[in-house]
Amino acid sequence: MKKQVCLLLGLSAVFAVSAQEKGKSKKQVEKANFRVQIFQKVDSTEIILADPDPEFQEKLPISAVIRDSSKVSLTDMPQAAKIDSVWRAELTNSDLYETIQKSIAEQDYDEVVYDELPTDTLKARLARLNARTPFNIEYNPSLESVIKMYLKRNKQAMERLMALSDYYFPMFEQELDKYDIPLEIKYLAIVESALNPRAKSRVGATGLWQFMFTTGKMHDLNVSSYVDERMDPVKATEAAAKYLSTLYKVFGDWDLVLASYNSGPGNVSKAIRRSGGSTDYWSMRRYLPRETAGYVPAFLATLYIFEYADEHNFQPKRPEIPYFQTDTIQVKELLTFDHISKVTGVNKELLQFLNPSYKLDIIPFVEDKNYVVRLPRTKTGAFVNNEAAIYQYAEQEIANRQKPLPKYIETEDRIRYRVRSGDYLGRIAQKYGVGVSSIKRWNNIRGNNIRVGQYLTIYPRKPVANTQSATASSSAKTTTKGDTKLYTVKQGDSLWSISKKFPGVTVQNLRTWNDMSSTRLKPGMKIKVSKG
Repeated sequence: MKKQVCLLLGLSAVFAVSAQEKGKSKKQVEKANFRVQIFQKVDSTEIILADPDPEFQEKLPISAVIRDSSKVSLTDMPQAAKIDSVWRAELTNSDLYETIQKSIAEQDYDEVVYDELPTDTLKARLARLNARTPFNIEYNPSLESVIKMYLKRNKQAMERLMALSDYYFPMFEQELDKYDIPLEIKYLAIVESALNPRAKSRVGATGLWQFMFTTGKMHDLNVSSYVDERMDPVKATEAAAKYLSTLYKVFGDWDLVLASYNSGPGNVSKAIRRSGGSTDYWSMRRYLPRETAGYVPAFLATLYIFEYADEHNFQPKRPEIPYFQTDTIQVKELLTFDHISKVTGVNKELLQFLNPSYKLDIIPFVEDKNYVVRLPRTKTGAFVNNEAAIYQYAEQEIANRQKPLPKYIETEDRIRYRVRSGDYLGRIAQKYGVGVSSIKRWNNIRGNNIRVGQYLTIYPRKPVANTQSATASSSAKTTTKGDTKLYTVKQGDSLWSISKKFPGVTVQNLRTWNDMSSTRLKPGMKIKVSKG
């Protein structure tokens, strides 16, 4: 009997082991199928797996596009999914700029009652700030009224700015430190633009640091039909740091640097003369333009509120993706935000926030220009590993577009305008975003009369197409055979980059003229770039 029991137990164990091995085998087959389905899936049927392989699952969005982007449902990236709709609204909101500018322009400096901040407490805190910063933050009633007004009326706006500052300030501090500029200058961007990289003033100043068109050109911030580098947070911050450093060499006083950044060194030097030679900001403030008179107090009030945010119980939302968790990749061919969003799963709104300098949500590819896309770090590796497939996908999408994308056009900081029939100074001034008096001053015109055919020199505030670069083809190597123009393909060329070299030529033209079923090119091959 005991022998029979032992035999039965032994057989049970064998069957149990066999079932367990069978279960393992089934699980292994399922995982193998998962890998095959990722790279061979060509329909939109959803794959549901109990235990997916995370290494391969991470590659699904881009790998799927390689096969057939039109038939595959792309999954969202986990990091972007964490960013809720409230935070996206904060990133793309622009009304903070108007709020801050209005508070500066309408500041009346009357006494503001705010019992939560006694004057003695404020004096003590300002004294501590004054001791550890190079700015003159000594107490005065005007500054007290601004601080209390901000606390009383602008608390919600300040919380939103604090949320945005978590993204921008690490980058600001890094750039400011390079030029030995006080890190507190980072608060200047709040006063200038409310941390909106696409902010534009009524006179055309643009970006986080509010560069005018011509001033931006002076600091290598270029503008084209696709790109406005004044809206590039990194480039604009570096330009602002250089400019601020130059201003400090002139004035040797950071309060005067702030005033001159806003109104220009000329207005500050006039105010010094009118005040009898005083270089103390508070003594000369009434001789400055009204906007500048409220500018430095707004800066100091912002500095105080941010430094004592905890004491005033500010509770801002924090960003899911700080600046240091992003990275850039230099683009090798034209890409749109739609392309990038489809292959990476990064939400388009987030792409717009991370890449604000691209005016049309298009990243162009231009020889001798280094345009980059900024992405969350979690997506940069997958993007680089699949670059060839991404560009091929983008090129096919562009080739199949019914309406071609706008051409890349450089802009100029000075133009020669030829007066046409029906022109008058007001019309020309409106076209280029300048004043009539400015046009008259630039061209030594005393009255209001201009004649047809007359040339005018204009420094536009609005970007203007550089007609030379818009019409001239690049230094492409071309030959002519009969009525047909041929182009010799170079390393790195694509149909899109070649089409941009020849005005009026599209990718579809090139494919039709050369009877091309594929978009792949080989260096040295000759293709038709004209109909013939």
